[in-house]
Amino acid sequence: MTTARETVLGRVRDALALAPVGDTSVPRAYRTGRTLPDEERLALFTDRLVDYKAQVHPCTADRTAEVVAGVLRERGAARIGVPQGLDPTWLTGYDGEVRQDSADIPAPRLDVLDGVVTASAVSCAETGTIFLDGSPDQGRRALSLVPDLHVCVVDLSTVEAGVPEAVARLVPERPTTLISGPSATSDIELERVEGVHGPRTLAVVIRTDV
Repeated sequence: MTTARETVLGRVRDALALAPVGDTSVPRAYRTGRTLPDEERLALFTDRLVDYKAQVHPCTADRTAEVVAGVLRERGAARIGVPQGLDPTWLTGYDGEVRQDSADIPAPRLDVLDGVVTASAVSCAETGTIFLDGSPDQGRRALSLVPDLHVCVVDLSTVEAGVPEAVARLVPERPTTLISGPSATSDIELERVEGVHGPRTLAVVIRTDV
């Protein structure tokens, strides 16, 4: 008996066999190379994040530990997870329990964490989107999705004006997670429900001088 999987894959193979052979030119005439002064990028990025109901905490780099600790304290986070490559100086003001993540830890066990602190790869001001690419200071995707609180540190120098500019800074081979505010969805009556598919709270610490 043919399984559903075999049927689907068979149809894909048949379609590929009938497809025309040769390279296809993809038009890429979209707008690129846009820039904005630091103050305008910060204002636009902040506006978009707030519209998505994210918490925004701008600060200078030398106040990173203070602001991160303040966010965690305000949310009552007594136990947090961090990726293995996170800058340890960012947590010097935090007096709770810190657990370093590992691929050996099953994702369901991350649910015991009150929150997670990560860095970021790049962000887009126009859409208020933060990109994580699985680098050592950002960790695996599960780490930023399972805990109810995500504190994400963003350097203003990594915030691009638009989507094409942000995507151009990514490494295509890396696993990319796009974050636009806390996890949210709507039920059949269009009532907003937060925390269904990821963190209920997103706090973005924007380091304005980095």
